Amino acid sequence: MKETIFLKMRHRIQVKPNATIRVGDVAQVVATKRIDDIVQTPIYTVQKKDRNIVIIDVMHVMKALMNVVPQDDIQSLGPSQTIVEVVYEEKRWGYLYVPIVWLLLFIGSGLAIMNFHEDVSMQQVQQRLYRVITGKEVEKPLWFQIPYSLGLGLGMILFFNHFFKKRINEEPSPLEVEMFQYQQSLDQYVIMHENKEVMRRMDDDS
Repeated sequence: MKETIFLKMRHRIQVKPNATIRVGDVAQVVATKRIDDIVQTPIYTVQKKDRNIVIIDVMHVMKALMNVVPQDDIQSLGPSQTIVEVVYEEKRWGYLYVPIVWLLLFIGSGLAIMNFHEDVSMQQVQQRLYRVITGKEVEKPLWFQIPYSLGLGLGMILFFNHFFKKRINEEPSPLEVEMFQYQQSLDQYVIMHENKEVMRRMDDDS
């Protein structure tokens, strides 16, 4: 009796080098029979020449399943490709990246804030405001500078929506939204430029 098998390709997965990619790794499967055989069906084996990205197309998944359940009807839902990221063993000195990147960001953001304040003459503005309010002329209006500095730090915390590892609320920060859009554009680029090469390799292997 003819059955219908539904596939929904995952967006992105991670595998180790030389791993064998199976149907259950790259797709969600709904079927009424032989579900174990379907999800364990091999599709592709990661090779060294693949480097760190492999694109699995739904057509190759269907082609592999036709050898297992040739009499059934296979339906695809959702995206048509899965991005497979090959994760290699991390280098031992990778932990040095964190303090180096933190130091670069700290110095860079500090210089950016100082340059911005210099461009807009922030110190002169605060001195003028202090003179208008109090009638006194001072070189360092600390009553403005200290609350302003604290507010600047608080504003950065609210902008990034994080205090160390704790999220302030459930809404994504503008940085997270930009990173999400960047990742989507990057994934689309990878799919368009890597898909042809991977499909050619799979056709050669078959």
